[in-house]
Amino acid sequence: MTHMNIRQIALAALLIALGVVISPFLWFPVLASKAFPGQHMINAIAGVLLGPLWAAFIALCIGMIRMTLGVGTIFSIPGGVPGGVVVGVVYWMLKRIGVEHGELAALTEPIGTVLIGGTLAVYIFAPLVGREMLLIPVWTLWSLSCIPGAALGLLILEALRMAGLTRESFQ
Repeated sequence: MTHMNIRQIALAALLIALGVVISPFLWFPVLASKAFPGQHMINAIAGVLLGPLWAAFIALCIGMIRMTLGVGTIFSIPGGVPGGVVVGVVYWMLKRIGVEHGELAALTEPIGTVLIGGTLAVYIFAPLVGREMLLIPVWTLWSLSCIPGAALGLLILEALRMAGLTRESFQ
């Protein structure tokens, strides 16, 4: 294991712990699920600093732990994982074409969470647990959680960038 891998693992562990610790305090009910803006903030940070696979792993871990503790639902999986993946992929694409402030990829988190995750929640996860949900209300209500969380993630990323902590710091 290299020095760089240890940094990535440490940051992933920190983000998982942060997501679990703030989850009992920062959520609100949305239909059959629980909205958690902190997850979207963490998705934005993880996607930019670690990449799409790490972001997916972090969201999955937070969701599983939240479900185990009773502060999350099965919908934390489609509500968390796709957002971090989209941020990570968009960050990579922005950097590949030479965009200087790839941190703006954090604002794409709602595409993954709302459009992809919300659709998966309605058509796959809800029927699995015997629930019915409507797509447009889920998209609308999940946006209320996702957009502020992604914006907060961008603010934190900008603060980290000004402090000299970028993706390259963890690679």
